[in-house]
Amino acid sequence: MLDLTKLTRQMQGLSQHLTQEAVASRQRLELAQKHFQNAVECQDELVQRQEKWRDRILFANATPIEPLSTCIDIPVPPKIHTVIATDGSQIAPSHHEIAYCYLLNMGRVVLHYGQNRYPLLDSLPEIFYRPEDLYFSRKWGIRTEEWMSFCRTASEATVLAELACSVKEEGDKEREVPMLAMVDGSLIYWFLEQLPSEARDRILPPILEAWQKLRDAQIPIMGYLSASRNVEGMNFLRLLACPHQVPDCASFCPNQLEKVPCKVFEPLRDTTLLSTQLKPGQRGCLWRSNVRILELYEDQQIYFCYVHVGTEIARIEVPSWVAQDTAMFDQALGLMLGQVQKGYGYPVAIAEAHNQAVVRGGDKARFFAILERQMIKAGIKNVGTSYKEARKRGSIA
Repeated sequence: MLDLTKLTRQMQGLSQHLTQEAVASRQRLELAQKHFQNAVECQDELVQRQEKWRDRILFANATPIEPLSTCIDIPVPPKIHTVIATDGSQIAPSHHEIAYCYLLNMGRVVLHYGQNRYPLLDSLPEIFYRPEDLYFSRKWGIRTEEWMSFCRTASEATVLAELACSVKEEGDKEREVPMLAMVDGSLIYWFLEQLPSEARDRILPPILEAWQKLRDAQIPIMGYLSASRNVEGMNFLRLLACPHQVPDCASFCPNQLEKVPCKVFEPLRDTTLLSTQLKPGQRGCLWRSNVRILELYEDQQIYFCYVHVGTEIARIEVPSWVAQDTAMFDQALGLMLGQVQKGYGYPVAIAEAHNQAVVRGGDKARFFAILERQMIKAGIKNVGTSYKEARKRGSIA
């Protein structure tokens, strides 16, 4: 149990720390605003410097494709449109359960607006129990739980593409209904950097293939990031804050984990600065991400922008083929903003996909109950959880 009396004594120190941090945060924001205004005036020069020294810059920074001061009103979405979303959840494998296996559950949502069509809200469960599913990743030093989450990411993209393409084929042949495919989170899969190439080749190609299907069907895909902690935009301003003649980090500041002179805004985030620039319903400038993992994305580089959705500054990510089609990009942003408004601050399609996918405590108990019956039916004896797990589920104190 949590001892609230002892906890209360520590709250005073926490409140004092937060007060001091709030003051320091305001000072960092004021400094960032000054650098932002200076960067607006010399943006082309900074981009040229960034491009020239990109191989010597050791921190992730994005390239602005539009003027930094861009503030564009997002168009109103058309009354007739369709939004598709997927999200995944899982039951992780445990040696303390009755069987060592895991389950992936893909939530699927299709919402039709102005079409007099029923929505789709369901999930696709899949159980993994074969040795090649459970232990295959061990040869790369990847735990089964980690590999399970990587496979889930690839499955989310595959299911989304198949669902969106099937919906478009079944749609009205006489008129083109605007569509948007959405996923929760980033389209930049940072975890791929740490994977061996053989393992990475089992995760990334299915994702890129799914995006290509959406590209061929002209269905834009969008990643929605709420409460984004990204600093790629702030890191672009570090090029201006650099005290050296050239941003040659490899020579002047090789250890980026230490305090370096251009880190004058840390830990200020992109969203904090953009909250002072954007009004509700507006987006900021379009950026191209330059993180190294995107070199493996072939011709589907990732672009992003920040949008004031009314409740927060959200980061929106799209592949290059969406960003470069102005009409498609603007329409996709309009559909996204409509979803946020319908969901009272968060896209309703993504929220419902999560609700369809999430495996609650009762679902987990029923899953193992079904599994137990099947094991007993197959003649397996001594079926049950470990003594540790059984003891943790109850108390005699």
